[in-house]
Amino acid sequence: MEKKTLPFNGTKEQEEQLMAVIAEHKDQDGAVIPVLHKAQEIYGYLPIEVQEMISEGLDVPLAEIYGIVTFYTQFSLNPKGKYHIGVCLGTACYVKGSGDILEKIKEILGIEVGECTPDGLFSIEATRCIGACGLAPVLTVNDDVYGRLVVDDVEGIIKKYQEL
Repeated sequence: MEKKTLPFNGTKEQEEQLMAVIAEHKDQDGAVIPVLHKAQEIYGYLPIEVQEMISEGLDVPLAEIYGIVTFYTQFSLNPKGKYHIGVCLGTACYVKGSGDILEKIKEILGIEVGECTPDGLFSIEATRCIGACGLAPVLTVNDDVYGRLVVDDVEGIIKKYQEL
């Protein structure tokens, strides 16, 4: 199944910012990870187009850049929606039904984990424990935390953000 994601649409300003970061770090040992962090701040994620610019700018093989991006969980290959939904699948949440909650979210939005809706409004991630076990099952929308959920709560939560 093909992953649904938004096409890359970087701006000239973003590219100029990235080139400045690359120039600042070009001759430093261990420059790749700091440049990747800055690039993700600039673009919000690290699509192949950005990885290619970093590869060329730092003269590091693209395979090495890609390996780092896919190894470390703080880097993302996919754009995040304006409203980033995280569903906790830690043990406490999972045994209380977070798997069903995640399935309902995927059904309503028509996307899979790691994807972003075509309008750029929502993205979904399955997370590990977020430290709110007493509120299990839990989901987050950006910095908002929703706990003690049942599947029937999901539609109302999503609707709230669609109407903002």
